[in-house]
Amino acid sequence: MTFVTKLSFASGDHDVLAETVQDLKSTLERKGAECKGPHATPAETVRVPLYKQLRAGDEFSPWNYDVYKRSMEIHGADDIAREVVGRDFPDSIHVEVEVDQKKPLGHRRD
Repeated sequence: MTFVTKLSFASGDHDVLAETVQDLKSTLERKGAECKGPHATPAETVRVPLYKQLRAGDEFSPWNYDVYKRSMEIHGADDIAREVVGRDFPDSIHVEVEVDQKKPLGHRRD
């Protein structure tokens, strides 16, 4: 059975995100792991209301910022995927990891 490790990255700092993901991709290729991505999704603009008091009513102009996202998949190479997931990423990047188990075609469940 093969494992697929799915990595999702989100950050408000576009440059740090791009550099981190590209460095990760280079590392995976150098180690011989099969990697798909990074895939980019359009930036999401987040709007945060700012109130002058603790109750709703009078507001300052809202604070708007963009969140950039990238995703990658590592197929097989469980030891390399484990090493990558254990890596220290910059604090400005939110990382989510999902591991799926893929069974070969024709595999029967007993």
